[in-house]
Amino acid sequence: MRSVIETFELATGKVREVLALEGRIEAPNWAPSGDWLLVNGVGRLFRVPLDAPALIPMETGAAIRCNNDHGFSPDGGTIFLGSHHEGQGAQIYRMPAKGGDLARASLEAPSWWHGISPDGKTLTYVAARGGRRVIDVYTLRSGAEEQRLTHGEGQSDGPEFSADGRRIYYNCDRTGQAQIWVMAADGRGQRQLFRDDCVNWFPHPSPDGRHLLYLAYPPGTEGHPADLPVALVLCDPEGGQRRRVREITGGQGTLNVPCWAPDASAFAYVRYEI
Repeated sequence: MRSVIETFELATGKVREVLALEGRIEAPNWAPSGDWLLVNGVGRLFRVPLDAPALIPMETGAAIRCNNDHGFSPDGGTIFLGSHHEGQGAQIYRMPAKGGDLARASLEAPSWWHGISPDGKTLTYVAARGGRRVIDVYTLRSGAEEQRLTHGEGQSDGPEFSADGRRIYYNCDRTGQAQIWVMAADGRGQRQLFRDDCVNWFPHPSPDGRHLLYLAYPPGTEGHPADLPVALVLCDPEGGQRRRVREITGGQGTLNVPCWAPDASAFAYVRYEI
């Protein structure tokens, strides 16, 4: 199979093929500097410079079993990443954006990173606690205890802060299948934005607060598998004016984590050729 990293420009609808590679590469983050992408593959993290695209390995220390849960602090100085190398399930770590020494950011395993508040002080992620299999949304502010925002109402995933930090978007299947939900940053006012026949995952609000991007699976899909016909869908922050802007083979790995350009002019994703 081949992985094709692409970007989509909102103003023109232009698709740029950044890099095509044999094997599975996943989950592009656009660096806050605007000039490179962060991706993962074969348990490692890689830089992809946009001016001279290539897969450049990053030094991640002991984290040699990285998953596709990674991204940047707002100032671009820190990378948050998920890894299984301690053998206790996924944990969240932080490291300098240039690579280097790791520091654990999560309190328990398993924890899967998905976003950070605009002030850089609060992580949002999903986790399973107390031996339960249900995945819930949590936040963790520097120096505080983690806060559980959902309570087993369904499987939840993909939490990400709005551009102003006041809300968290996520997906949840509490009404029968995964749909896009939103709540206040403290967990209050949980509501489903809309309902359609698709199975909808991984909402990504744009940095300018004008758009929401998400991944739409075919009806009846269970979980978020790889290598299915999927659509990249844009809508407004309330779920209105939905439009499919790209239909590809993808799913797991296509856009699991924050993927917008810092100026909100474009987003990055991966499609797959089987």
